[in-house]
Amino acid sequence: MIQIGLTGWGDHPTIYSPSSKAKEKLLDYSAHFPIVELDSTFYAIQPERNIRKWIAETPDNFRFVVKAYQGMTGHNREPLPYTSIDEMYELFRLSIMPLQEAGKLAMILVQFPPWFDCTKENVDEIRFICDKLQGFDIAIEFRHQSWYLAKFKQSTLDFLRELNLIHSVCDEPQAGDGSIPFVASTTRSDKVLVRLHGRNVHGWRNTTGDDQAWRKVRYLYNYNDAELREIQQEVEKLTAETKEVFVIFNNNSGGHAARNAQQFQKMLNINYESLTPKQLNFFEGE
Repeated sequence: MIQIGLTGWGDHPTIYSPSSKAKEKLLDYSAHFPIVELDSTFYAIQPERNIRKWIAETPDNFRFVVKAYQGMTGHNREPLPYTSIDEMYELFRLSIMPLQEAGKLAMILVQFPPWFDCTKENVDEIRFICDKLQGFDIAIEFRHQSWYLAKFKQSTLDFLRELNLIHSVCDEPQAGDGSIPFVASTTRSDKVLVRLHGRNVHGWRNTTGDDQAWRKVRYLYNYNDAELREIQQEVEKLTAETKEVFVIFNNNSGGHAARNAQQFQKMLNINYESLTPKQLNFFEGE
């Protein structure tokens, strides 16, 4: 089974009904896709009331890929707003536990920064995170090329299998050490994650020092038909190795993600059932 979705539900104008308000965007989103990547959890551990609200607004079979809080992955270089690391993990666990209990948590995405390279220290850090998030399905995404060098690639995949971790397969620009190749390998028999970041080579690295401006262009990319067909072939290969392939389009900056995802769904001839019912168009065909 191939599950297709987008990063977030708030920035995809082509899928909202004309009368939708901001608070209704998730409802509109879940009429099109069965999964979503919840990235607000990366910037702040969410109040439980937010999580329960999102659970209530989505169909029973809808699932969330929850991005791990930045203080857990080493992105946050400022002092943590918690009394201890243990408190941070405990609050994160409590926050997302309702998703787990509702059967709507697909996995936690632990995405490491570009400077998180293949070292014994960082291998130990992954073990530490897994211990703290015991009981949850965890996907690991690297951003440093060293994990996939010829001398380390097989060991990296074996290590993920050893810890029963989900491999995050990435399509992204090949722009030096801070990017990884597309490695279509599974490490579990039930789930694999594929994240499509676009191929904007010139926008991938922040050379300006302006984080806000850079983030607007980093994921500015529109996949063409030939590129989507290439990805389709790799995704279909993965379906022979694992039960579910979760595909997330993250090329959001120019509004291309939703269109690319719908185009990809059409290529694969997938029709999802039990989504939020779309509003009937009584004038269709007139």
